[in-house]
Amino acid sequence: MLNGVRVVELEGIGPGPFCGMLLADLGADVIVIHRPTGNDVPGMDGANLLDRGKRSITLDLKTPDGKATAMALIATADALIEGNRPGVTERLGLGPADCHAINPKLVYGRMTGWGQTGPLAQVAGHDLNYIGRSGALWYAGAPGTPPISPPTLVGDIGGGAMYLAVGLLAGVLNARTTGKGTVVDAAIVDGSAHMMALLMALRAGGGLETARGQSLLDGPHWSRSYPCACGNWVVVQALEPKFYRLFLTGLGLGTDAAMIAGHFDRSAWPALTDRVAAIFASQPRSHWDEVFAASDACVAPVLSPDEAAADPHIAARGIWQADPVQPAPAPRFDGQRRIPGPIAIRGAHSTEIRDELAKMTGSGQVS
Repeated sequence: MLNGVRVVELEGIGPGPFCGMLLADLGADVIVIHRPTGNDVPGMDGANLLDRGKRSITLDLKTPDGKATAMALIATADALIEGNRPGVTERLGLGPADCHAINPKLVYGRMTGWGQTGPLAQVAGHDLNYIGRSGALWYAGAPGTPPISPPTLVGDIGGGAMYLAVGLLAGVLNARTTGKGTVVDAAIVDGSAHMMALLMALRAGGGLETARGQSLLDGPHWSRSYPCACGNWVVVQALEPKFYRLFLTGLGLGTDAAMIAGHFDRSAWPALTDRVAAIFASQPRSHWDEVFAASDACVAPVLSPDEAAADPHIAARGIWQADPVQPAPAPRFDGQRRIPGPIAIRGAHSTEIRDELAKMTGSGQVS
């Protein structure tokens, strides 16, 4: 789908490289400029799954030759991804103004936590800091327990990488129409707050309260996880009455008046939660998976990635793949089956990319 789109990615960690991987999965030619040496994040300094489908060139951007080669690459690109603190690329001579001077159509994507402006723009942070301040973490957890979310998914990936990808693609479409590039300020604090729009829409109908545990999606006995006898978990979210009835039937409570009346009765939720918890705790997860198999009761097992790979539905769609274990590209397009590209090793394509640039510039050699 993105054949013919070239993206230059300055090496970073987290959401920037994830965005580059997503675009590479979609067919873009993503060239990552790696540092000559690895980064300082434990476990992320070798072959990196987020570099799948990309090509790699190693450059020292603090040297004249490294900067010149980077600028030659940027001159050929539709988009650029960088995830430094505001002002870093400007000091390197690779800021938006520098790049637009040689490539006016470039879409310059900036991935940060706090954004390019504001009192915290220069302050360090990570996923949980951004979503904590944006409000996105508030409803993540049962009442009386600390808010917690899946690592990196809400902030780095959902509020960061995905919004950067949408911004870059929108910018590329606009540049092809107008001939003018732009700068994308993709801040995790912005994106994670924007992701709250669906939840905030419940306010109009009284379905959302500020207090945790009092709203339709964060408080009911029919919208939470439960431990099973085996120590594993199941998750339930039976919002609509017809699904709730099936949920109760599966638990053996289909005719229980208190359970039926308590569907939307906030005052009854704590006591009903205890009843449901006791029932789920009486049997292993495998039992409940069988009871609710192919049911509209909206009950599912909580699986590890390795367990998910063996799940019949997940396996049928090939969602998890092996060697190494990784998710398949998404979304899907009619008539296409995409295989993840190989993981780019640091500097593996340096000669190839330099030769391409030399041919494009007619200079014979790019140092």
